[in-house]
Amino acid sequence: MAENLSQSELDYPFKLLEYIHGFRVSKAIFAACELGIFDLLATSPCALSAQQVAQALGISTDGTERLLNALVGIEILQVETQAEHKPVLYSSTDVAGVYLAKGGAKSLHNMAIYQSQTTYPLWNHLADAVREGKNQNEKVFGIPPEEIFQAIYRSEEDMLKFMGLMDCVWSLDGHDAVTAIDLAGFRNIVDLGGCTGALARHLTKAYPGSSVVVFDMPVVVEMAKKHFLRESDTFTFHSGDFFQNELPVGDLYILTRILHDWSDDKCLTLLKKIHDVCKPGGGVLLVEALLLENRRGPLQTQLFSLNMLMQTEGREHPPSEYTGMLRQSGFGDVQVCRTGKTYDVILALK
Repeated sequence: MAENLSQSELDYPFKLLEYIHGFRVSKAIFAACELGIFDLLATSPCALSAQQVAQALGISTDGTERLLNALVGIEILQVETQAEHKPVLYSSTDVAGVYLAKGGAKSLHNMAIYQSQTTYPLWNHLADAVREGKNQNEKVFGIPPEEIFQAIYRSEEDMLKFMGLMDCVWSLDGHDAVTAIDLAGFRNIVDLGGCTGALARHLTKAYPGSSVVVFDMPVVVEMAKKHFLRESDTFTFHSGDFFQNELPVGDLYILTRILHDWSDDKCLTLLKKIHDVCKPGGGVLLVEALLLENRRGPLQTQLFSLNMLMQTEGREHPPSEYTGMLRQSGFGDVQVCRTGKTYDVILALK
């Protein structure tokens, strides 16, 4: 076995150790988000010592200094040394200020919180999920495997965390998702499971003549209106369950990170329902992280698929599987476009 390793790999497995310890890097970032370290440093007019950070946040100086030094080590914060016997000072980098402090247009703060408090506990049971072949919501949150969204929306706080995660995702990938394929020919767009309306913002900006209806569960719509986005002349919310209730009529139906949550049978049920109400010449746009056809990558999508095993009843798919579902549901003229970012798009027409 060792004959295929280089001498440096035999001497010390640097890459393997990086992977084994990688969760510690994630948790250091998550903890700093939860504690408010990035927010404090991003808004401070000057660099702060570990003691000043600790006092401002009401946490231990020793633990704060260790965490700050680790964040400097992974190049998320920066440090400056003062004169002898004076404390070192810590400040925010541009990356931390833009992506990890709260409130910014590109902030991933809510994503980090959701990963830390919801996804991470589930990943502690990855071996169980693989062994049993089912999600781990019951073991971690006391919710039966089939009640997927009760696990996500188990309290208002948890709902806001998940909705914040969705808002983060589309602040980064939304523009590419709605412009990878020209959608200018579609005027009345229905975003099924559109959550906060984050993708709708990109749609109405990219295609000024379009109107968008975001269709989601009543409790989600209520929270979205309250905390995320107001309706306008070109953007409205519509409450309902896309499996149970009648769908709004539209030229284009968008499913963003929806099909990967569900079994193939449920995916087909939803796509056939969309086909039934879709206008002739209209279509459906899938926005999903696509596996390669041989499932050998991308790595992030492979890890997403493991996450679906632990959290839902679905999986990530290669383009051919989504294409097969679309054709089986009555759609044709399937066009696949990889964006070069996390999420890719597939457009199919009726």
